[in-house]
Amino acid sequence: MAYYKYGNYLQQEQGAEFDVLHSPGNLTPHSGIYRCEVCGGSAVSTLGNPLPPQGHHDHPAGARPIQWRLVAKAHWR
Repeated sequence: MAYYKYGNYLQQEQGAEFDVLHSPGNLTPHSGIYRCEVCGGSAVSTLGNPLPPQGHHDHPAGARPIQWRLVAKAHWR
């Protein structure tokens, strides 16, 4: 899970990019914070770099494969 202190630095969006699940190692489509859909952990990944791999962090034996969801997108002006 991602945490924040100052809500005034964040803006809610309804973009479809937040609904897509990504496989480990795929190229990052948007710089930002990604949530592991298996355990709720989070990782930062930047545009064009690979998302964290399947073995990035421990999960219980038999857990489903990791999928990453964008939860906070970085915006550059």
